[in-house]
This record gives sequence, structure tokens and C-alpha cells, in this order.
Amino acid sequence: MSTRSAFRPALTFFAVAALSGAALADGPPSKAEQALTYRKALYEAIVWNVQPMGAMAKDKAPFNAQEFALRAGRVADLTPMLAEAYPPESQGVANSKLKPEMWANRADFDAKLKDLVDRSAALAQVAKGGDPAKTKAAFFSMADACKACHEKYKAD
Repeated sequence: MSTRSAFRPALTFFAVAALSGAALADGPPSKAEQALTYRKALYEAIVWNVQPMGAMAKDKAPFNAQEFALRAGRVADLTPMLAEAYPPESQGVANSKLKPEMWANRADFDAKLKDLVDRSAALAQVAKGGDPAKTKAAFFSMADACKACHEKYKAD
């Protein structure tokens, strides 16, 4: 074992400790910041799965029924988690792309979110059948639910 590789675990530990200390120098994140971090992570995971399905649905990638069903199931599992990602204390949190109008129209927002959850679940069910035409139609239906909310409540 070289001297360089013997010190690698120690250097890694100290680098992580230094970064953690720097991140906490201003104090732990607030509930609002934690909610935003959670929300962004959910959306990243959703997008990670939606993009390949979109490519297949738009015939930009070969349709793979098994992969599509796997990704649709993941999205169906993730979308209900979004309901808890918008707690009242996250209103006005910095670095959010959420328009302030959402808070005044919370019932409409919640209805749009429920529609997304329902359409995601429907997509997952249809995708299990493996029929490309039905799966693509269900995908575009789910995508329309995303678009309806984004157009109204997401800032660019």
C-alpha cells in the first residue's frame, strides 16, 4: 500500500467534515429550506424517470415496455410524496421557482397535484400492459397534468 492511498480515507473524512462545518456555519437549514430541498429532490427523481419515457413516447428512442413500466411505476410512487413538499412554512423560501399565487390558490394547486397523482397511477397501470399506443397516450395525459400546474404555478 502506498503512502498516498493510506492517507486517502483520512483526507476524505477531513474534507467531508470541513464541508459539513462550512454548511452549518450559518446554522442548520430552516424547515422551509428543508422542504424546498425535499421538493427539488423529488422533482429531480421524477424528471430522471419522465425524460426516458418522453423520448420513447415521442419515438425519439425505441419503445421498451419493461423499462417504461419500471419508470412509470417509479413516478407513480413519487408523485404522491409531493403533497408533503409544500408545507405552509415554505412560503416565500429563497431559490424556489414556485409562484406566490399558489398560496392564494392552494385548493386549485392541490387539485392539480391530485390530478397528477391520479394520472401517474393510471400511467403505471397502463404501462404494465405493454401496449405502446395505450402507454404513450397515458404518458401524454400525465404530461398534460404536469404542464397545467407548471404553466400556472411555476416561475421560469
